Amino acid sequence: MPRGRPTVSFELYPPRTPASEASAWETVERLAAAAPDFFSVTYGASGSTRDASRTLVRRILAETTVAPIAHLTCVGSTRAELARFVGELVDDGVRDFLALRGDPPAGEREWVPRPDGVNSTAELVALIRSVEHARFGATGALSVAVAAYPAGSHHTRTQDVAALRDKQAAGADFAITQVFYDPAAYVGLVEEARAAGVVLPMVAGIIPMTDPRRLTRLAQLTGVPVPEPLLERLAAAVDDDDRHRIGIDATTALVDDVVAAGAPGLHLFTFNQHRPALDVVERLRRPLSTTSPRTTS
Repeated sequence: MPRGRPTVSFELYPPRTPASEASAWETVERLAAAAPDFFSVTYGASGSTRDASRTLVRRILAETTVAPIAHLTCVGSTRAELARFVGELVDDGVRDFLALRGDPPAGEREWVPRPDGVNSTAELVALIRSVEHARFGATGALSVAVAAYPAGSHHTRTQDVAALRDKQAAGADFAITQVFYDPAAYVGLVEEARAAGVVLPMVAGIIPMTDPRRLTRLAQLTGVPVPEPLLERLAAAVDDDDRHRIGIDATTALVDDVVAAGAPGLHLFTFNQHRPALDVVERLRRPLSTTSPRTTS
């Protein structure tokens, strides 16, 4: 990646109903017009949206020039099923993956490994690499991203850094962080990871902070609290436009801080809403990089 120019990318989720397909694709088209470096396409718990995710990835490949990163999780599939699905995605033209452990299946509080499954993100990375070697005879044809946790993880920072080291050893190329609101959390994770020998580039995962209900719901899901002063400012907004401006201001301030700290890229969690993400990009007042995720460094 060119020095001083972070990559910019967007996370999408597949439409949940046929009625939402048109609006979801409008979001894709509007975001694609900003020439991002890549889209990532989510994959529901236990592979619940696997077919819809694959359909969206295929359409992105066919109708845009943006590289899609396909999410994969360990939950709900055997090793053989996952290897077959990776091969099918490669056949579709996918060359970039995001390997995740995944959440427990619906109705289960804890994630329980299965003897015929893939039981950690590091194992999933290694499985993708094994499929790559079988298909291409060597590594380098595919890129594999993994998650990093600046805040809100159910594990300690030491455990999270150790997991990153395992993912790196298995063949991961770069990491995308989960949500955070304090730049010190991102900086602290990077510093501890580097001290432990983790050299993976860490793209900062950022949510546009314009919707207080979504922020509150995300806090419940991730355990990452939203700063109370921000929620108070959003609640005091005089109307929707004012609330949007306050949220974009806060998001831009966070982005400026993490870029100043050396973040190699920004990954915006869009929740399939194009306006907040594009307004953040517009406020950055810098051209988007055209670097492939495979060459992020």
